[in-house]
Amino acid sequence: MTGPTIAIVGAGFSGTLLALHVLRRCPPDVRVVLIERHLNFGRGQAYSTGNPSHLLNVTAGRMSAFHDRPHDFLDWLQSQLPEAEDATFAPRQMFGDYVRSLLNEEIGRDGARLELVHGDVRRIEKAPDHLTLRMDRDRSLHADLLVLAVGNFPPEPPVVADMTFYDGPLYRPDPWAAEALEGLDPGAPVLLIGTGLTTVDAVISLLDRGHAGPIHALSRRGLLPRRHVRAAAVAMPEEPFPTEPLTLLRFMRRRAAAAEAKGGTWQQIMDELRPFTGDVWQAMSMLDRRRFLRHARPWWDVHRHRCAPEVADRIDDARARRQLRVRAGRLQRFEVRGDAVDAVFRVRGSDVLETITAARVVNCSGPSCDYDRIGHPLIRALLADGFVRPDPLRLGLDVSGTCAVLGTDGAISPRIFAIGPVTRGAFWEMTAVPDIRRQCEMLATHLAGRAGHVRQQRAVA
Repeated sequence: MTGPTIAIVGAGFSGTLLALHVLRRCPPDVRVVLIERHLNFGRGQAYSTGNPSHLLNVTAGRMSAFHDRPHDFLDWLQSQLPEAEDATFAPRQMFGDYVRSLLNEEIGRDGARLELVHGDVRRIEKAPDHLTLRMDRDRSLHADLLVLAVGNFPPEPPVVADMTFYDGPLYRPDPWAAEALEGLDPGAPVLLIGTGLTTVDAVISLLDRGHAGPIHALSRRGLLPRRHVRAAAVAMPEEPFPTEPLTLLRFMRRRAAAAEAKGGTWQQIMDELRPFTGDVWQAMSMLDRRRFLRHARPWWDVHRHRCAPEVADRIDDARARRQLRVRAGRLQRFEVRGDAVDAVFRVRGSDVLETITAARVVNCSGPSCDYDRIGHPLIRALLADGFVRPDPLRLGLDVSGTCAVLGTDGAISPRIFAIGPVTRGAFWEMTAVPDIRRQCEMLATHLAGRAGHVRQQRAVA
């Protein structure tokens, strides 16, 4: 009797890490198939960057892939960079190298248990006792359990008067695509839509290319990510965390002020909430979650998802030199004039219209989250077949507390699960490595139990 097979669709960080944790928790007869449509297993979008100036937003001492080996990444990093310390913000590509090295070790240890498949899953078919994954090139494979680790999808274009601009040569829809910044005159003005961490990466990439022209960044509120600081935390009394958004905001402000009065920083107060963020989110009512997203999310994002100090210094310098210009407003229309475009926007808080002229517009506004609008064939098929549904907040897919997907009728699937950013509607914080690691450990334990159930069913049959 063959053992259970667990298929993981998506071999970026979350899918790869889950595979490693599943193999640690499951008996030797459980087989894991890791499927990736891109060639780069184990890295994903964030850690595939070839730019050493793109740094992690979490210190090396907190980036281990394993809770019970807290210094695993730091030890590996020091074997490559002896000067690295616990507080080092390492290049993201090195973290990708680390994850890939863990994958290679697992293959070398027992390659029969882990299979890497390069391909694109297009559809899932259910049978009473298994799932069939229909893939490109007329391929298929069977699995007992399936995990969607599909990561992030490119951002949606902002709604403007004439959407045809987005089909033209001056627009780049995917900031991570190789051609996003290629072919630019070093002196040409560039418009980046968005002012979050993706925009920060794009600015750093432009500066590293020697770009000398103006760089404009436009978002609804014009908020840039704050910086990490290298400062010792001060002792603070423990207090319970409120779960009502406005009360929580006041609580955080009060504690931040108290920490700063003692010589600490507001950053340490954000970090002390981090292990409980998912709990706070799940304790909120749906109405409060909607209020948080509508009113507080932009401010949360820039304080929670911060830049490494070295990166923040370069951003501050570019702003001080007036090369980087951050604006707050809403795009209204694009007017193409030969090799340039005028982006007309309404200034935040007024009826004033202003214009930014650019030779290229790059969408850095953040990943697309509304799965009703994502065009990938697998997502379209899963929705059409009723196997999944968007979560009520349109942040990803609807999942249970154990990451099982909910179908159109609200039923919890016993065989299909999801992990990573696609689950943010249920867990909120599912982008940083420590958060995804905790989720992988939880789901791997659950999948081990489900695999045992599959084994028992086969024995009875």
